[in-house]
Amino acid sequence: MKLTVFSADGKTSSEKEFDNLPTFEGDRGLQAVKEVIVAINANNRQGTHSTKTRGEVSGGGKKPWRQKGTGRARAGSNRSPLWVGGGVVFGPKPRDYSKKINSKVKALAFSRALYDRASAGEIAVIEKFLVTQPKTKLMNEIVSRIAPKGKILLVDAAFSAENARAARNIERVSLQEAAELNTLDLAQYGKIIVSTTALEHIIVRLNGGKN
Repeated sequence: MKLTVFSADGKTSSEKEFDNLPTFEGDRGLQAVKEVIVAINANNRQGTHSTKTRGEVSGGGKKPWRQKGTGRARAGSNRSPLWVGGGVVFGPKPRDYSKKINSKVKALAFSRALYDRASAGEIAVIEKFLVTQPKTKLMNEIVSRIAPKGKILLVDAAFSAENARAARNIERVSLQEAAELNTLDLAQYGKIIVSTTALEHIIVRLNGGKN
């Protein structure tokens, strides 16, 4: 598969063949991509939301008024869900939203997502992320030459302190290390810029090795 490789300053580029990237035919792996993205989003949910039932709110020890003769509706407790400050009916309670995904399904989804983005020309390779000074302006100039608009994900094997400081204040740019890259990362950004070192780590990972 051919990818566009940019120089460190983003000014020059060339096409390069990467033989070890995955290839797919038909819709193989698309369902795995969906399942993994759903699972990642579910696992990111804290599940700490909670409401009180009528048995948990304060009050309710005394009948608000007598049953008959007042002209008002019958009421037995101010903890009733009909009352302001009363309990909540069928409200959310703390729960675990996490989903388990088979490691083979994860690997298939990651490979398919990478293939789809690369085939669409939405993955670019940069020789390395290098700024002479840790300044946002310098990093923004490099990134804008490769991807003038849209949300961008920068992927490196490990970001230096200078590169991280230069990129962290660019609103449309996010950073991710190759070892932590997942299917959701590949799916949610308009453009993905990967360093050559990071791509090597990803290829090793795709072929069953460790980064």
